[in-house]
Amino acid sequence: MSLPNRLAPLKQLGTRTWMSTAGIERAHRAILFPGQGSQYVGMGKDLYHLYPRSAKLVFDEADEALGYGLKSLIFGGHQEKLKLTQNAQPAILTTSIAMLRVLELEFGLDIATACRYALGHSLGEYTALVATRALTLADAVRLVRLRGEAMTRSVQDFHVNTAMVALVVRKGKLQELEDALAEIKDRLPKGEVVELANINSSFQVVISGTSKGVDQASRTLQDMQLAARAVDLPVSAPFHCEFMNDAAQVMQEALQKVEFKKPIVEVISNVTAKPYTCAEEIPQHLVQQVTSCIQWSRSITFCKAQDVDEFICFGPGKVLSNLLKKEYPLDQIKSITSADDILRHAEEFY
Repeated sequence: MSLPNRLAPLKQLGTRTWMSTAGIERAHRAILFPGQGSQYVGMGKDLYHLYPRSAKLVFDEADEALGYGLKSLIFGGHQEKLKLTQNAQPAILTTSIAMLRVLELEFGLDIATACRYALGHSLGEYTALVATRALTLADAVRLVRLRGEAMTRSVQDFHVNTAMVALVVRKGKLQELEDALAEIKDRLPKGEVVELANINSSFQVVISGTSKGVDQASRTLQDMQLAARAVDLPVSAPFHCEFMNDAAQVMQEALQKVEFKKPIVEVISNVTAKPYTCAEEIPQHLVQQVTSCIQWSRSITFCKAQDVDEFICFGPGKVLSNLLKKEYPLDQIKSITSADDILRHAEEFY
């Protein structure tokens, strides 16, 4: 049976919506959005053609805001061009919001009554702010396009080789690894840099900096039996470290010109791992986020401390859901990555 035909029985149910009883579960649910690296050519194309009044409008609005063919690049471009930071960031944000809008407009999802928290990994924090009506889609895609361009330019003036490496942390050794990295950083030769860029879970972190600094740190942490192994990441710049200072300045100027509103669902900051307390905090933390460590693991820990045990991950790829499933195997974790996922999970609530 085709997807449009399979949708018909759901639409005939009238006022009953995708999460008609979700208010009861609101305190236990969070929605999540991915960061850079989850992009792939063709993402969201099925949604664009199946849902003209929701997903199509999102892609068209992003195209208009940016003034170039973003959706053409996403649906049929070259992977090498799509993965460029300035393209990947608006592409992932747009696709993630398109998936959410389908559930909102076609299936009646109301995140204000269905979810207690919204959070996104790095770039994904902008997506979470769009999802919660704190930031418009048009402003967001322009901001993350600029963010990607600024991040790429930031490192070019230094004329040094840079790297990012993911480390598999040995069980129970996260705090020891953080402490050891601080000492390693202080002992590096002049001009070499290593910083903690992401704390993704109790078993995975990412370090960023100069190639020699990152390599020395990863080798030392493995020799100390704090990290089990290291994996080089294919990125264009060392994100979330001091090399991004120029990008942070660019974003500070741009964010001052954008209006932020109070989110309809509490959004957790990557910098503080706690919800924003007011709209005025948002641009300040988004500037800090460019150079600061992404406190993803602590953001999830905050949710868990508030009795959240259901996570809905919107957007391309399954990086966030896979991290959660490994860390919290007993929780309810859903991935919304395609039209098939939307239909499958919508049917669970009928």
